[in-house]
This record gives sequence, C-alpha cells and structure tokens, in this order.
Amino acid sequence: MATEITLSLCLIVRNEEETLGHCLDSIRDLVDEIILVDTGSTDRTKEIGQKYTDKIFDFAWVDDFAQARNFSFSQATQDYILWLDADDILAAPDREKFAVLKKTLDPSTDVVNMPYLLAFDQFGQVSFSLRRNRLVKRSRNFRWVGAVHEYLEVGGRILNSDICVTHKGKPERDSARNLRIFESRLARGEEFSPRDLYYYANELYEQKLFNRAVEFYQKFLATDQGWVEDRIAACGRLADCFQSLNEKDKALQSLFKSFAYDVPRAEACCRLGHQFLQTGNYAQAVFWYKLATQLKVPDGWGPRIEACWTWLPHLQLCVCYDRLGQYELAYAHNEIARTYRPEDPQVLHNKKYLEGVRPDSGKIPPLPPYGPEFGTGEDILTKEQR
Repeated sequence: MATEITLSLCLIVRNEEETLGHCLDSIRDLVDEIILVDTGSTDRTKEIGQKYTDKIFDFAWVDDFAQARNFSFSQATQDYILWLDADDILAAPDREKFAVLKKTLDPSTDVVNMPYLLAFDQFGQVSFSLRRNRLVKRSRNFRWVGAVHEYLEVGGRILNSDICVTHKGKPERDSARNLRIFESRLARGEEFSPRDLYYYANELYEQKLFNRAVEFYQKFLATDQGWVEDRIAACGRLADCFQSLNEKDKALQSLFKSFAYDVPRAEACCRLGHQFLQTGNYAQAVFWYKLATQLKVPDGWGPRIEACWTWLPHLQLCVCYDRLGQYELAYAHNEIARTYRPEDPQVLHNKKYLEGVRPDSGKIPPLPPYGPEFGTGEDILTKEQR
C-alpha cells in the first residue's frame, strides 16, 4: 500500500485580500503546510494569511515572477510542492480527486500536470483552458524560468491528471504591468528569448498596439524556435492584428501559415470561416467551419478556445447554410449547437425561425435574420475576460 505523500502549498501574493481566503479554504485541509510569500501587500493580505499559516515571508519585488516563485519553493519542506495563485481554487469535484491523488500518488512520480480553467461562458461552461505543471517533487529542485509568464522547467516521470484548477480572478487590475516589465528589460538591453518575444507581442496585442505586436510576432516566428503551440497561437494573433489594421490578405496568410506547424486547429479554421462569412463567400466559409467540426482535439497542452471545438462552428454553419438557402442543413447544425448550449437565446431563436422556413412548413422563407455571427471564438474569450 502506497504511503500518503506530504504537500507544501506555495503562493506568491500581493494585495489579495478579496481572493486569498477563498483559495486557501478550498485547499487548506489537503496540504501539510502553506507557504505565503508576500511581495509588498498594502491591504489585509497578510492578516488573512495568518489565519491559515505562520509561514509568511516577505520578498522584495524585483519585477521577476520566477525569482519570487523560486523563493517560495525554497521555503517548502514537504515531499511535494503544489503551487497556486491567490485567485485560484479547487472546486468540490476536484477536491475529491485531489484527496485521492494525495493518498495514491506513486512516489516515483516527479510532476503532475492539471488542466487550468481560465474562463467560463454565461452558462458556466469552460470557454478557455490550458494545462500547467502543478505538483512537483521537492527533491528534484525544479526551477521557475522567466521574469514574466514564468514557467516551471521540469523533467522525469510526468502524470497527466484530470484534476482541474479553476481561476476565479477578475480582469487584470493593472493590465499594463507585464508590458512595463518587458519594456524595462528592453531598455536595459536584455536579449529576448523566443518565448519572451512571443509573450511581449501578446502584451502589445492586449494593449491594442497592433503594429508593434505584428513586429514582435514576426520576430518570434522568424526564430523558428519555441513551443509549437505558441507558434500556432502567434499566427492566430497575427491574423487578428492584421484584421484590426484592415490588412485582410495578410490576415489570411497568417492563418494559413499556422498549418505549417501542425495539423489545423479548430481556432484557425473558425477564424478562416469567419473571414469568408464576413465577405459573403458562404461556400468557402462552410468548408472551414465543417473542417473545424471534424478535427480531433489535440492531446497537447496548448491553450484551447472551447467554443471552436464544440458549438461555435455548428452555429456558424447554421448561418452559412441559411444564407445559401439550405435550411435543413442549417437546422441540423443549429440542433447540434443546441446540444452544447440548450438555453442559448440565439440558438432557440434560430430553432424557431428555421422551423418556420423548412420545406415541410409550407411557408415562404422570410429574409434571413442577422444570425449568430459570434466571430472567431477569440472575441468570445475577450468578452469573458481572457
């Protein structure tokens, strides 16, 4: 019988009085010690933390998340280290799974990765997720790398878990913070790694500095290095930049470039479908949306816009087939979308409308409605707090 492992929970915190208690309440009874590293709170964060642990450490903020996280790991004393942010929680079903994992984890395991649920739609369904290495064996001394958008450099025996960490945070309180850190590093003459180039471009994109974002996405892709999922995502973001700059041909070229890195992703197909839908090329839009519905969800850890892999292409196919006068197909795809979003007012509107124009209704089709043109999927994520 396996011996139950011991766990250190490590967090870096700053002005987290609104969220810290919720986070720790969701995990406190599942870990053996809690390490809080405060990087300069001016609110009640430390006072709240003292209700859960006496292991609270100060760390002078130096614009480097990896340094702060490595310091937090250095304070841990248990077999394994779990890290969370103060606005993360374990939901009830995941608490149960985590309790089982703690009792049964093979001690030869070096790393456990978990899905990270980052955004939800208005119906409570996951709209954006990715995977993170969450639980690591302390004796392996794994290190964090990167001043911004830091990551754990790991190796050895890795377990892919279905235990989810749920992000409950509000939109970034200082949305330009990361951009300022990158700009400061550039001003000091630091040489950016390919990963830095990608994430710096993302920060420029978020601030709607599209021309500069294009420059750094292109620099990143020109290195021909970096994680393949980042390269694919960079192509999608490049397309969005060009779309915002009204350079539609370049937007299309960027989307097609993503296919050079791996098999098509549903996100790129939905973007392409949207491009053709906007210009009234419905048959071409159908091709790309149909392809999105036929793809297998990749096994990788890359970011995933769930809508593009589920209901969105079917809802857009409903629009396309309606515009083409193929009402039975429009109805069929709307019904598939309804299996994912049974209470969606747009889906229910489409159902009622299409039941009135199908050939067996005997009614003359009215002009098509505006239709559920939700766009690419990326704009859904923007609305739901990327």
